[in-house]
Parts: sequence; C-alpha cells; structure tokens
Amino acid sequence: MRHRVVIVGGGFAGLYAAQSLKRENVNVTLIDRRNFHLFQPLLYQVATGALSPGEITAPLRHVLSKQKNTRVLLGEVVDIDRGAREVILQDHSRLEYDTLIVATGSTHHYFGHPEWCHSAPGLKTIEDATEIRTRVLLAFERAEQEPDPVKRRALLTFVVIGAGPTGVELAGALGEVSRDTLRDDFRSINPAEANIFLLEGSPRILQSYPEHLAEAAEKSLIELGVRTMANTRVTSIDDYGVTMGTSHISAGTVIWAAGVQASPLGHMLGVPLDQAGRVFVAPDLTVPGHPEIFVAGDLAHIEQDGALVPGVAPAAIQQGQYVARALHNRLHNEPVAPFHYRNKGSLATIGRNRAVADFGKIEFAGYFAWLLWLFIHLFYIVIFENRVLIALKWAIGYFTFNRGARLITGDHR
Repeated sequence: MRHRVVIVGGGFAGLYAAQSLKRENVNVTLIDRRNFHLFQPLLYQVATGALSPGEITAPLRHVLSKQKNTRVLLGEVVDIDRGAREVILQDHSRLEYDTLIVATGSTHHYFGHPEWCHSAPGLKTIEDATEIRTRVLLAFERAEQEPDPVKRRALLTFVVIGAGPTGVELAGALGEVSRDTLRDDFRSINPAEANIFLLEGSPRILQSYPEHLAEAAEKSLIELGVRTMANTRVTSIDDYGVTMGTSHISAGTVIWAAGVQASPLGHMLGVPLDQAGRVFVAPDLTVPGHPEIFVAGDLAHIEQDGALVPGVAPAAIQQGQYVARALHNRLHNEPVAPFHYRNKGSLATIGRNRAVADFGKIEFAGYFAWLLWLFIHLFYIVIFENRVLIALKWAIGYFTFNRGARLITGDHR
C-alpha cells in the first residue's frame, strides 16, 4: 500500500505541500472547507472594490487536476484520532493517514471581546471582504440621503483598528476610494470629506518595519486623508463607533485588522499551544511525540534567531515545501535537516505609487517599492489567467481611477 498523506487546509502551506509531492510515490488527500485556494494578501482589494473574489481565488480541484497521486475533498475536520491515525470529518466519516499535515491557518483575534466581530468585521475570508465592501459603499449611499449633518458625518467616518500591513493597506485604499474613485459619483455629499482613522496600540504604525519606512508610510497616509493614532487602545466597539478610554469616535464603518489567532484545529492535537493558539512544533515542524504529524503555516509556532517566524505567505509557502522535502527524505531513509526560514523581505503598499520595502540591508519607499509590490504579488497568484486579469484591472484602474467591482451585495435593509 502506498504511503497515505492527508493535508488539512488548502492555503499557502497546504497547497504548496501538495504540489511539492506530485512526483512522490504517495497518495495525497487534500481536505478543505472551501473548494478554492484564497490569495489573502489581496483581500483588501476585494474589500475596496478594486478586484472581484474570483480573481484572487483558485479552485483547488483545477490547480491539482493534473496530479494523479492527489485527490481533493470538500469537508471540515472536526477531530483527530492520533492513536488510530485518522481524521474525523463533520459528516462522521474517517480518513486514515500515515502522515498528516495540518495547515489550517488563522482567524480573527479580538483580545477577549468576540462580540466586537459584529460591529467590526475582520479580513480573513472572501465573505469578510464582500461584507466590508458592502458596508463601505453603503456608508456613502446612506450619507447621500441623510439630511442630518451630524449623522452624515458619522456615516462618512471610517475606523481601521490595527496598523500592521493589512490595516495600512486598507486605510490607504479607503483614502483612494473616497478621494479618487467616488469623486464625481454623488450630488449631495463630497466623498473626499470622509474621515478615515487608523488606530494602533503600539507606539507607531508598521511596528515590524524600520522606523524611517513607517514614517514614510504615515506621510503617504496623511496625503490620502488618513489620520493615524498610535498608542491608542480600543476599549469598546459598537454600531455607533469606537471608544478609547474617555474618548469616542462616531463611525458608520469600523474594520478590524488588529490581531489574529490560530485555527481551533490546534486544540485537537493535544499538545502545548502558545497564547495565540499556535502549536509548538519541533525544528522539523512535527508535533512533539508524533513525528507522523506536521504543522505548517500560521498554525505553527517556530522560532528562529530568537524571533517567531512570521505568519506571512512566503513563510507558509516555505514551510509547505519543506514538509514535502522532509517526507521525501524520510521515505528514502535520508536525514531531515531542521526547517530554516529564508526572509525574502517585506512589502506594504499604501496606494498608487506608494509602498515601503524592507529587505534587511536594503530599505526603500516610494514608486519603485510600489512596482516591486505589484510584481511580487502577481508572481504568487496561482492561476496564470488570474495574473493576466489582475494585471489588466490594475492597469485600467491606474489610468482611470476606477474600481470596477463596487458591488453592494446581500440583505442591507
């Protein structure tokens, strides 16, 4: 019987692990709750109408259709029987494995206030992105019909909580939407008068970037009409806005970008977890005491040079590829070297012609950083047709300032 590999999760780590096993003499089963791979770094562009959901997703069956040793199952894993080496699905079916790769990613973390999710959606899924897009566009539509100036001002106030790369990119995109995209679309309001706040609990935005790059990003945000507020702790969020201690911002739209926690699947492994729910893994990304179980991506807690390997797409891709190599070495009785993360740098865009790039010894901001951001993100898109579509949409948007996916969907009565 061929070695049975079960991969739970079709994100960057899971998908790249599956693809890297295409020439191995193993049977691979990839399980995911969704039938598609999601390119999360561009979710904020769906949330602000620049791209459509189908352009940043790739059907898993299509991506893996030519891998004859791989099958895809649509399902949700609800438990793991480590003794029997089986994963248990929501329909109570069981799937046996010889090697298990768990790569189920992360979700929102509201720091002990899960009730905030209703008033301040995060940005982790396609549903999150379309919900935020609807809220943003509805705010302008309702402001157009609101006669009360106080209520209209609140509707035109947007608060983004968390000034990491996601929060900065969201705030910058909102600035472009209000000042460029919607400039001539309304008659009773001026969208450029929208108030956009970016709140951060740390001393400055982009805390993981060098200070001078964070300052360049903040300058670009100010030019887009975004007001940054560092050292600001949120104490309450409701449908009327955000409270920070004794101060309050009345806002029609609040977006959460402040924190993440690992997938709940980590709790099913019965091993120690960190405060964010990540699994403490061995240097070869296996679960202590269970060398047949690998954990990769945002669910894995692994440190290198005294720092946690970041939960970013390049790290997840490298871990997925490493797990496939480690399994290959095991099956051929070859030694397995510890995982080593190669930091290829960090990029964050603030808007048109604005971005910051940190490559260790090389740090720069501005137009060339923005071009590099475009190229690298296109490179990691899984399906070639989507690369072409996104490049075309970006080109059209650059010259027309238009965002063609400005759709209000769902029940918004």
